[in-house]
Amino acid sequence: MATAKEALALIKRGSEEILLEEELLQRLETGKPLRVKAGFDPTAPDLHLGHTVLINKLRQFQQLGHEVIFLIGDFTGMIGDPSGKSATRKPLTREEVLENARTYQDQIFKILDPERTRVVFNSEWMGKLSAAELIQLAGRYTVARMLERDDFHKRYTNNQPIAIHEFLYPLIQGYDSVVLKADVELGGTDQKFNLLVGRELQKQMGKRPQVVLTMPLLEGTDGVQKMSKSLGNYIGIQEPPNEMFGKLMSISDELMWRYYDLLSFRSNEEIERLKREVAEGANPRDAKLALAEEIVSRFHGPSAGPAAREEFIARFQKGALPEDMSLVELQSGADGLPIANVLRDAGLTPSTSEALRMIRQGAVRIDGERIEATDLRLPADSDHVLQVGKRRFARVRIRGA
Repeated sequence: MATAKEALALIKRGSEEILLEEELLQRLETGKPLRVKAGFDPTAPDLHLGHTVLINKLRQFQQLGHEVIFLIGDFTGMIGDPSGKSATRKPLTREEVLENARTYQDQIFKILDPERTRVVFNSEWMGKLSAAELIQLAGRYTVARMLERDDFHKRYTNNQPIAIHEFLYPLIQGYDSVVLKADVELGGTDQKFNLLVGRELQKQMGKRPQVVLTMPLLEGTDGVQKMSKSLGNYIGIQEPPNEMFGKLMSISDELMWRYYDLLSFRSNEEIERLKREVAEGANPRDAKLALAEEIVSRFHGPSAGPAAREEFIARFQKGALPEDMSLVELQSGADGLPIANVLRDAGLTPSTSEALRMIRQGAVRIDGERIEATDLRLPADSDHVLQVGKRRFARVRIRGA
């Protein structure tokens, strides 16, 4: 059994801020299980590794013997979380929210212990709240306090519209904590205002205020922007094992350690040992291989990680080509086709301009040979294997007229 200070050290790993840390330590010292809450609005059907940062932290609390409450915001999902948004979000329909919520339940238990996880939907209590009770809840916060929130403040000062229902979102999220008697609530750094609203409402309603723990937003594979499907820099937890492994191997050596801190289940001591070995001259690629194998195994089973590792090494370190490479047939005139058009039409780049950029970066190979000429034309009646970057391949057959 971990001591309170040992438990706090584990909880702090990778976290951004704990408000208030001394309160959390005091509660841990009592030895009583805490109610630890995190809410997820089912706004899309699939989770990516960025979402799992919070879920991994919930798992740590479970391992320390605490009660985890996984709140699915089926009610708040129909409002749309305004956090970090520069415009009012389009609310989802009830049907969309429920379908997405179903997939969330299927996915979270790849990380959490289902027997020690309490899954709740906030429509259970919000759907029963009368109009009068909702107005009373709205009366507990002022517009001035709401405008202290960064995204609301920016929109207000830029004369961008803020819908009245958006002010309800943090209030309802906070009211969830009142109903659930949360001792700790987790959220991303963009959720800090909402989490503090929960703490304030608990105080106002005579409850012990929750400790707020914020986690950083995980950068995507580009190492710059927050992981997001819309930005194309995400790693979905339901992606095929080889695709997931390849994406993890594509991150920078520097970003790898952040992924270790936020995504790996290895101990602090193991991660420090890996960092020390790399600092002393070990190849960081080996640490990255271990990380990718661990994460793929978590979501696809214990044999999937080693298999994806072997496939990756065979493909990229021994020069093997993927077995499932698609065949694309293109029609051309007598003078062949420009390489940029071929890359685009084979689905290897989204546009000819992106194809040209990749060629200039030295990221394009034809039949294993790197090319530099952006004006290259592939002749009619020829077959080629095209490669863009480390993971995109296609077999192309160009037919003459």
